Amino acid sequence: MPRTTWSWPVLHDAQRDVLLEVLVHGPLSRAELTRRTGMSRASLSRLSRDLVEHGVVTEGEAELRPGRGRPSETLHVRPDAARFAGIKLTGDVLYAAVVDLSARVVDTVEHPLPSREVDDVVELIGAVIDGLREAHDRIAAVGVCLAGDVVGADGRRRIVGSHFLGWENIPLADLVSARTGLPTEIGNDVQSLTAAHHWFGAGRGATSLALIGIGAGIGAGIVVGDAMIRGAHGHPGKVGHMRVSDTGPQCDRGHTGCVSSYVTIPAVRQRAGDAPFEQVIARARTGEETASLAVRDAVRALGVVIGNLVCIADVQKVIVTGEGLPLAQFDDALLAAAVADALDPAAEAPPIELHPFRFADYAWAAAVSAIRLVLST
Repeated sequence: MPRTTWSWPVLHDAQRDVLLEVLVHGPLSRAELTRRTGMSRASLSRLSRDLVEHGVVTEGEAELRPGRGRPSETLHVRPDAARFAGIKLTGDVLYAAVVDLSARVVDTVEHPLPSREVDDVVELIGAVIDGLREAHDRIAAVGVCLAGDVVGADGRRRIVGSHFLGWENIPLADLVSARTGLPTEIGNDVQSLTAAHHWFGAGRGATSLALIGIGAGIGAGIVVGDAMIRGAHGHPGKVGHMRVSDTGPQCDRGHTGCVSSYVTIPAVRQRAGDAPFEQVIARARTGEETASLAVRDAVRALGVVIGNLVCIADVQKVIVTGEGLPLAQFDDALLAAAVADALDPAAEAPPIELHPFRFADYAWAAAVSAIRLVLST
């Protein structure tokens, strides 16, 4: 039987604004929505009815308000109203996740890449999405993220460089959309993870934050005034080559003493004799000299990154996550001292959350970018 045709409803700006408030902030009364949006009560009532008819929200029990006046109904997002697919690409593996409208993960899969050729990867993405659509009704859009630089307007982004895949100037959003028939967003993986945590994760409720992702590389995403910093050339948050020392080790690009020569999994492993990362951390905890030096230097360099981001953006919160999270967890006092050393005397260190990480988190973030796409167009 052919699949029933369904697509995300076309919403105008005011409808999207109301839905976004409920989506990001949780169930809200019409009175609270009136206050938040500046719309009249009559407009809110009409918009609420529209969103209920579109099937993306429901009306809950009336909220009793102090004082005189009628009770105010509460709007709730309908998580089952739609599904969104997210794809994370590495140089070798495709990770996929499906989320509902509340960004809850309902499915994950992964596949090895058949090759790094663009056509082969796009075909694999298409086949994965086909399979997910068989298992999940109402997939509204696709998000793809990867380590690399991405530029362009929402929904029409282009990869201008991806070191791990060897891609340059690839219109991946258009290619995936043509293969799947679905609106597609693409983005840098750390930027996507930052945006996802801002709306639905560890940064929810903060109007400004910085997220640092540590793994095979290190990158950062920054939110200021509830908006992602996109940059002029598609690569904000390039903290990897900040200078930490004039006499330190060299990174893979030949820089001496930069952050990447200390705070990445390959750098830590190399400085500790090329042992597996988990073993390096374990050896450092026993006080073994080579491993301890590599890990403690990495912690200090991470503190420089955090301190500089706080000085530049004055964020409310810093989130550290990624495969290299054990570096940030190694010595709380050492990390706090390194951050303090990097701060301007007038600056105050914000809360730093060391957030648990699974590699599928990037696929979750890509799926959230698909939610953001349909709410921006």
